[in-house]
Parts: sequence; C-alpha cells; structure tokens
Amino acid sequence: MDKCFPDTQDKIPTIPVHLTRVGVKGVKKLLKIEREEKRPIVLLPTFNAFVDLPSTQKGIHMSRNPEAISEVLEQALEGTTLEIESLCAKIASCLLKKHKYAKRVEVSMKSDYMIMKKSPVTQIKTQEMTNIMADAIGVRNEDGIVIRKMIGAEVVGMTVCPCAQESTKESSKQELLKFLDEETTEKVLETVSFASHNQRGRGMIMMEVPENYVIRAEDLIRIIEDSMSSPVCELLKRSDENAVVVHAHKHPMFVEDCVRNMVQSIANEYSHLPDDALVTVRQTNEESIHRHNAFAEKVATMGELKREINNTEAADIDAHS
Repeated sequence: MDKCFPDTQDKIPTIPVHLTRVGVKGVKKLLKIEREEKRPIVLLPTFNAFVDLPSTQKGIHMSRNPEAISEVLEQALEGTTLEIESLCAKIASCLLKKHKYAKRVEVSMKSDYMIMKKSPVTQIKTQEMTNIMADAIGVRNEDGIVIRKMIGAEVVGMTVCPCAQESTKESSKQELLKFLDEETTEKVLETVSFASHNQRGRGMIMMEVPENYVIRAEDLIRIIEDSMSSPVCELLKRSDENAVVVHAHKHPMFVEDCVRNMVQSIANEYSHLPDDALVTVRQTNEESIHRHNAFAEKVATMGELKREINNTEAADIDAHS
C-alpha cells in the first residue's frame, strides 16, 4: 500500500502574493509529424509550460506540467499527429484541467528544423538548419476556456548595408572620373557591384493560427529567407559563393527593410486570415563593423497590416498616375 504524503502545495503561503507564471522549462521530447506529401518530420523539441498561481496556493503541482506534455505527445503518436501549434494548444487545455486553481496557462515549444536545399549554381544538395516555434495561451473565464495558438520560424540569412555601399560607390565614382568620361563612368557604376559590410541576419515570424486555419512553418521560412539580401547555404563551391555574394550586393537591405519585406509578404499571402490574428515580425542583424547589433520589429494584427500595405500600394499608384 502506497504511503499517503501530505499535499504541501495546497497550504496557504507565508506571503500571500499571486504569481504570474510558475512551471517547468527545458522539457525535451521526441516528436514525429506526419506529412501527406513527403516523409515524416522528426523533431526533438524543448517545451516550457507555465500556469498562474493564486495567492492562496503555496505551490503548483509541478509534476503535472511535464505529465501533461507527455500525455498529449503520446496521444499524438498513437493517432493523427497535429500541427505543432495544435499540440501546444492541447497541452494548454490539459494543464487547465489538471490545475483547477489556474486561470491562465502558457505553453511554448522550440525545435531545430532541417530543410533540404540546393546550392545556387552547382545545385549540390545541402541540409540547412532553421528553428520552428509554437506557443499556446489558455485562459479560463466565466464562459469557459479560451485558447490562442501561434506558430513561428527563425532563419539565418545575409544582409548587405545599403548606406556603406552608397559610400563606396560614390568614392569609386570619383576615382573613375579621373580617367573616364561621365557616360562611361555611369555605365561602369551600373554594371559593377560595390563593396559594403555584411551582416548575419536572423529573421523571425510568429503568427497566430485561428481555428480551422493552417499555417505551415515551411512557408514562413521561405518568407523570411526572401526578405534578406540573400539566403545562406552550408555547402558552397566557388561558383556558388560568387553567386551568393553578387546577389546579396545587388539587393542591399537595412534591418528595417527586412521587417517591411516580411510584413508585405504576410499581408499578401495571408489576407484570408481574420483581422484580429496577431503577427510578430522581428529581425536582428549581427554587425560586422560594430560591436552592437541592429534590431527591428513589427507587432500588429492582420487587419492593421493589411490596411498599412493597402494604403502604401494605393499611394504608390497615385504617385505614378
């Protein structure tokens, strides 16, 4: 017969203060996601799971958090595997059932995610690592339980500074004019790529996924890569290196440009989403000539993004009419 141990967590705390988030971080699990059109995706994600704690409760029942994660993942392995954001939503729902005193729960998941690519010229196959993420927030109110879920991706790319490139172009122009005429100099300037300092860019998109909608992490990865001066590749031969560098220097981008590029693509590709769906877009550029990094972010609803993009496009049409 098992011993009956006292439930210390249910005692009144010495200092009766409500806590916003209590739980576990760094829970690793193996996860396989079935995809109809290609081979299954195998992930080793890390989960964080939190609940709020009322001022009348000394502690949460901590073991219930990893227990909820395990239960949901076991069910997923036995049946039809859900998308990762739906898994987080299921865990959030399970936590609210296990922690009757909790009014709010948060579940987050992050995992390495491998995609197959080909180098730009030699077409060598290469494995590229990205990150995919998912969040779910569950709230218990008078009407029941409301859960909002999100999916996201983070990708490394390359950016070229437009400001430094303009400076090198102007200084090169002055040197060329010493022995070339104006017309020939302009032809050279239009033909040649000019030097600039580069940055390793880290783009991130996090999007709310309403019920009955699907957003694939692979599509977000593509949008992020396309927003920068150039994608990067693990394996590059010399002709590939040349193609990447030339392409990047023909498409210089500020950190602000990258965020605006992503926002435009999201507004165009996901215009069918409800207007209240939340979107976070973020770019960090790791500087090569400074000790600091550059950062830009946009947090808005889909409705706000669509209105901004539509107003911008309308203004461009008016300007050229």
